[in-house]
Amino acid sequence: MNNHLLALGDFSREALRSLIDRALALKADRKRGLRNQALAGRTICLLFEKPSTRTRVSFESGMYGLGGQVIFMSAKESQLGRGEPLKDTARVLSRYVDAIVVRTFGQDVVEELARYATVPVINALTDLHHPCQVLSDLMTVLEVKGTLDGVKTVWIGDGNNMANSWIEAASVFGFPLTLACPAGFDPNQAILAKARARGTLPISVVRDPAEAIRGAEVVNVDVWASMGQEAEQEQRIGLFQQYQLDAALLAKADRKAVVMHCLPAHRGEEVTEEVLEGPQSVIFDQAENKMHIHAAILEHFILKSGAA
Repeated sequence: MNNHLLALGDFSREALRSLIDRALALKADRKRGLRNQALAGRTICLLFEKPSTRTRVSFESGMYGLGGQVIFMSAKESQLGRGEPLKDTARVLSRYVDAIVVRTFGQDVVEELARYATVPVINALTDLHHPCQVLSDLMTVLEVKGTLDGVKTVWIGDGNNMANSWIEAASVFGFPLTLACPAGFDPNQAILAKARARGTLPISVVRDPAEAIRGAEVVNVDVWASMGQEAEQEQRIGLFQQYQLDAALLAKADRKAVVMHCLPAHRGEEVTEEVLEGPQSVIFDQAENKMHIHAAILEHFILKSGAA
């Protein structure tokens, strides 16, 4: 059994679908005012080298909602900021907490922590993958569309960590995915090749967003410059301008298409205010679902993956 959540491609369709189904059940319980104490007496550490609003609050709220406790540490508050070996941090934290949730830059950081930790390590974001976010996005698609099978999905913009995790999701769940990225900003080629070998439906990269979005049922966008790329912001605005999701571009998608954005959004850049606030936008359902999927992830990995 895989005791850590580092990337979606590490799991089967059945394993990931069970997490989504559990999140849907937890969401339904919460709306009925029901709370469970499945993680009472348990503690997680949020070890964040990158700042966050939604990821931090959704993990904290999800853990508290299951009766557990949270310790938050930024890099400057931990020995990581002073160069302590990751293997030492992993082994020490494993003796204090029941899971380590990491938001950092390099994928090698979460992999090293997972190698030495004896409790689950959850990737809450790296520059290469964003698995928890895309799981909550898939949950949202399932709610709106009723299925993930064959749902024509498009990604418009930078081939970043979100794009990489969507590529893995497409290969695991079996839906067609088209990514429209400017030249020089394609997704990770190794991830793309592996996903194409595993998947059964096309995963394509094109340059023309109008070509990509034609008939799409799910439309994803993200900021043009992610954390750590702020110095490139002005340059990217010029390169990415034709990739803005506006009403005219959205009109080429399926008439029942939904618009997704993991937030925060730069309105007027990757997406217009009209589209983001329009009737096809599901961004706030998407944001809420982070809390439910994070609760399901914590419950599963803490109770079922060797930390019980």
